[in-house]
Amino acid sequence: MAGKTTTWANDLLKLLFQAVPVANLADNAATSPLTNLYISLHTADPGVAGAQNTSEAAYTGYARVAVARSAVGWTVTGNSVSPAATIVFPAATAGSETETFWGIGVAATGAGTLLYSGSITPGIVVSNGVTPELTTSSTATES
Repeated sequence: MAGKTTTWANDLLKLLFQAVPVANLADNAATSPLTNLYISLHTADPGVAGAQNTSEAAYTGYARVAVARSAVGWTVTGNSVSPAATIVFPAATAGSETETFWGIGVAATGAGTLLYSGSITPGIVVSNGVTPELTTSSTATES
C-alpha cells in the first residue's frame, strides 16, 4: 500500500492541531473536544510505544505547556506542523538534565497519549535558572 497523500496528511494535521473538520469524514464535534494539546520535554526518545511521561523531563519546576488546537497555536503546511509561537516552559528551580526530545500529547499530566515526538538539536541543557524553549522551527511531520 502506498503512503498518504500530501492533501490527506495536511487535512489530518489540521483536524488534530487546529480542530478543522474534514468534510464527510471527520469532525471535532465530540461532547467535550480537546481545546489544547500538551507539549512535553524528554531526556531520551519516548519511542513509538511511549506515553507522554516516558523519559519525561523531571527538573524542579517543570510542567507541560498547553497549546491551543487552533491556527493561533499551530501552523500546518503540507504534511508538517509547527508551533505558531515559541513554546516557553517553566524555568528550572533545581535539578540538571539535558532535554533531547519533545512530545505532543493529549494530557496535562500523567501517562497520556503521545501523538508525536521529535528530537531537539542541539539538546537543551537545563539547570537552575534556565528556561527551556521550543521555537517555531520545531516541526512534526505526518508521513
